Order: sequence, then C-alpha cells, then structure tokens
Amino acid sequence: MFSKILIANRGEIACRVAATARRLGVRTVAVYSDADADARHVQACDEAVRVGANAPRDSYLQWQRIINAALAAGAQAVHPGYGFLSENEDFARACAAAGLVFIGPPPEAIASMGSKSAAKALMAEAGVPLVPGYHGRDNDPELLAAEAGKIGYPVLIKASAGGGGKGMRRVDRAADFAAALASCQREARASFGDDQVLVERYVLRPRHIEIQVFADSQGQCIHLNERDCSVQRRHQKVLEEAPAPGMSAARRAEMGAAAVAAARAVGYVGAGTVEFIAEELDDGDLRFYFMEMNTRLQVEHPVTEAITGLDLVEWQLRVACGEPLPKRQDEIEIRGHAIEARLCAENPESGFLPATGDLQVVRWPRHVEFERSEALPRVDTGFGEGDAVSPWYDSMIAKLIVWGADRAQALARLDAALRDTHLVGVATNVAFLRRVVASRSFATAELDTALIEREHAALFEAPPLEAGLVAAAIVAHERAAEAAREGPDPWSRRDGWRLYGGARRRFELELQGRQQTVAVERRHDGSTELAIGEQRWPFESRALGDGCHDLRLGEARVRLAVYGQGERYAVFAPGGSALAREIDPVAHAGDQAGAGGGLTAPMPGKVVAFMARPGDSVKSGQPLAVMEAMKMEHVIHAPRDGVVGELLYAVGDQVTEGGELLRLAE
Repeated sequence: MFSKILIANRGEIACRVAATARRLGVRTVAVYSDADADARHVQACDEAVRVGANAPRDSYLQWQRIINAALAAGAQAVHPGYGFLSENEDFARACAAAGLVFIGPPPEAIASMGSKSAAKALMAEAGVPLVPGYHGRDNDPELLAAEAGKIGYPVLIKASAGGGGKGMRRVDRAADFAAALASCQREARASFGDDQVLVERYVLRPRHIEIQVFADSQGQCIHLNERDCSVQRRHQKVLEEAPAPGMSAARRAEMGAAAVAAARAVGYVGAGTVEFIAEELDDGDLRFYFMEMNTRLQVEHPVTEAITGLDLVEWQLRVACGEPLPKRQDEIEIRGHAIEARLCAENPESGFLPATGDLQVVRWPRHVEFERSEALPRVDTGFGEGDAVSPWYDSMIAKLIVWGADRAQALARLDAALRDTHLVGVATNVAFLRRVVASRSFATAELDTALIEREHAALFEAPPLEAGLVAAAIVAHERAAEAAREGPDPWSRRDGWRLYGGARRRFELELQGRQQTVAVERRHDGSTELAIGEQRWPFESRALGDGCHDLRLGEARVRLAVYGQGERYAVFAPGGSALAREIDPVAHAGDQAGAGGGLTAPMPGKVVAFMARPGDSVKSGQPLAVMEAMKMEHVIHAPRDGVVGELLYAVGDQVTEGGELLRLAE
C-alpha cells in the first residue's frame, strides 16, 4: 500500500478519499485554491499545498503545479477524484512520466472513452447496443442540422468530451437547432476545452441506468451491479438509487456483461462506470443502449457501497498498487436498497439557478461520514457552518445517503433525513428534494429523466407553511433569546408580565411573500394568545436548545426549529420550511427604492453573450443575455416589453449578484 498520496481535487470527494486513506494508514496531501484556503478538505488532509487563484483553470486544472506539489511532498500516487483532471489523459501520462501512480485507468483507456464519438464506434465493434445518431468528427453546423433531420426530432446534442450534463441540449424543432448547437459548443469549450459534439435520437421517457465496473492489472474485470440515476434536472442527476427498481436478474446480467465487455474493449483498470439509456417496453422489460463510459469514480458511488458493503476508494488504492480485485463476480451481493440525494445551493423555483453565500447554519441529522450504517444516514460533504459557497465551483453542498432493507424503508429514512437537515444562509434544494421523494412517480418507481417536468405541479406549487405556525415559531425563538438575556433578579424578566392587566406586542412580518400583522398578548394569568388578522390561537412554547422548540398553537402541538439572522428567520417544521422577515415600519416607510429600469444578474457569474443591442425593441420573456456560473450556462430573459438602452458590461466580464447588466427603457 502507498504511504502517501496527493488528492488532486476539492470538496466532498477530497474529504471522502482522505477518510479511506486515513483508515488504511495512508498519509494525504491536499491542494487548494485561494477560495479554498480554509476549506474542509484542506483540514481533512495531513498536508496542503496552494496551487493557484480561484478559477479552476488557474488552480485545480494546473496539472504541472499539482505534479510538482506531489513530488515536493514525497507522495507516491495521485488520486484525481471526479471532475477536473480525473479524465485528462495528458495528466495521467504526465503523472507516469514523473514517477507518480495515477489512481485511475491507463491513459489509453481514458483517451478511448474520452471522446463520445470514438467510444461509440468502439462499442459498436464490441457489440454493445447504441442509440441511433451521428457520431462523426465533422461538426459543420449545416451537416449536423441535416443529420438531426435524418434522425428525426426530438434529438439530443451532446458534448463529445463532456459529462455532468454540461454541453447537452434537447432540441424539439429544426428552427431551434442552430441556437442550441452554439450554446452546447460554448459550454463544452468552457468546461472541457473541446467543442466537438454528437447528435442522437432523444429517447422518450428514458431511464438512466449505469453499471459500476472494476478491473485490475491481472486481467480480471467484474461489475458491481447497477444504479438508477433517472431523476435529473438540466441533465444533471438529483437522486440516485441502487439497485434499479424493476430490474430483472436476467436484464441485470445482460447489462453487466455489456458493461464488462465495454471495459475490456479499452483495456480498463480501476473503477469506471458504463452508462446506458434504457426504455421500458410494453411488457415491462427494458431495452438499453450504450451512452458513455466515465473513466473515474462517480458522485453516486456511495449507493453501490451501501448495498455491497464495499469501500470503492479502498479498491481503487489496492488496484493502483498492483493488487488483484478483492472479490470475484460470484462474491458480489446485493443487500437492501440505497438512495442518494444531492443537496445543492440552488433555487428550484427559479429554474435551478445556482446560489452563493455563507452557510450560516448547518444542522445534519444524526449521521455517519463516508461509511455505511444501517440505522443512520451517511453525509458526504466538504462544507461546515460558516463556510462560503462560491461561484467558482459546482453547486453541490453535500450528498445524503440512506440504506433500507427495501425501497420503502429507504424512502422513509430519506424523507426523515431531509426533514432533519437544516441549511440556512444560501438557497438550497432540500425542501424540493422532499417533495420529489414524496411524489407519486418517485414513490411508485415510475422513473425516467422527465419525472421532474411530469410532476411539476406537485414539486413547484407545494402549499406553504401556515402563517400562524411560522409566526408562533418566530415568537418562540425571540422569547427564548430574551429569556437567555435575563438577569438573576425579577426586574430583569422580559416575559411581558404586568402588575395590572396584560401586555400586548404588535409587529409586522413578511411571510410567504405577504406582509402580515402579528399580535402577541400575554394575559394577567400568564397565558398567551397569538393573532394574525381575525385568527386567534392559544399559544405556548418550550425551548429545547439549539434553536428547537416544542410549540402548541391552538389544539396542534409540533416540534420545530427556528434560526434567526438579524431581521430574517428560517423556520423548519415537519411539514416543510419557510423564510420570514420582520419589517421595521419606520425603515419600511422611508424605503423609496424603486424596481429600477434595468435587467439584473440573478447570480454572480461571467457574461457569455448579449442577444440584443442598444436600440433593439424586445418582448417580455425574450432571451437577452447568457451568463456562466458554477460551470453552467444560464439564459436571462426580458422581464417586460421595452427598448434596450445601454449594455453595462462586456462579454467576459464578471458580474456580482444583482448587478445591472443592461438598461431597459419603456
């Protein structure tokens, strides 16, 4: 076994690799950018080396600096994690030339599978079924448009060198093909330095099923069964589970054999994932097509670990040391069911726009880290309380993984774990994930990549928390805070007691986007009543510590958590969560800020393109600008009809959130 390795990555995967290395007695070296100087993965490793500025191209993609850091630290091997340099054949070759072991497949295997077009040709020779499409090297726009017409709409444009949903667009009409192609190629150049694309038939209601493969340098290659990754937004995975619901033993064996054949065709060594698009037939069986092979560890590898009881990072390290695979194919078991939820800094209600900011509160359910537990969820994260989610990297904050004896138990445990996850300071998808898990389609395993669109009404129009409950929670929170500030004598009490009569407090709250007048009255007998408009409830609360309260409102009793940050509050209840703001009437009355006459950036990022010029008349909803944030492109539309007055930024400029991009006159 190695004595020291360098981890050429950041965030939760760097922490994940460091945890297994520590258990095996292997010392670790972290690399970090300026933005990550105090990041959790830096603290998780034994040593750390700065490799550059914030942007990945100036730090985590600077592979010569990373190799120099490994050599200077005396590391014997480099683990690339996933993303960044994990599928860069030049980096793998450079590691070998420097005398470092690349903990991944041979450079030739990366090269073979790095181009989707070349990989498809190779898989055709190996007899692996393919989706009908154009996989050639000629990317002339007119040729590609003609090929799309031959295939028949809808089609899917995909970056040939890409992954993670970047450089991928579904196109339903020939009229939209040119714009979608240009956007795909821009995103592919930015993410992978290669704008080559392929065009395929878009499989209607497709399932995304992938097979985990592992091979050693002695020629053994096995599969560790499948994962279903069908629940996606913007072609990026949201929920992953293993095994795939409805998978027959015969189909599992057939897909596993195809995945092993794909790995053998390129002389694979190490961990890899062969991804398939599957469509359900009338008899309930699956027809599957090869999509791509990811020559690295996948984000969703924990669900495979949960059902097999294996540590895939340990397998990677052992295979990289030249050891044979620890198990044979007939020794791989499936036990129970596991589901992983990706917790991201984003706003689902605004088209999943990424969010940035400081994580002011981080509360996880009682959990384990980086290992399987039947009773507790597993949390893989690179963030802690007080850390900043920056615009430079992927929006994922953590992965929440649960295991159950069957899928029903895993679903129940996932909902409970999401309910007890409290993240404050940055918009997240936690509440959205709870709704997905509870949706009819997911609960009954009617899975395909359009699940989120199909369940739109249930997922994006969820009923808000009752205003009275939110107000009562805030009052309970403030009452507990005041009690904590009381002195030892009775004259320091702040509970509103009066010698004669009661006490009444009135304040304004913005709840669920509406301003509400809230009154709290303490009667002479010590009882309390809460009122919103004409509604009144008897009210009691008991502080339980760490923001949690046992609260009675009318006949209902509920346990909830409240976190206050200045005039803003985050409330978490069993039925959901809500944000509220206390309004200062004086400040509110004097606030003369208007809505403004411009188009502002909904998140920090870089201007990629403007789609209108000064003097152009535009209609509400018309695309006006394209921004890149967290490695994805986002189109910004006109909020109303108007005339473009002035462009306030140039293409390539960085813009802060709320920055005015252009002036829009009536």
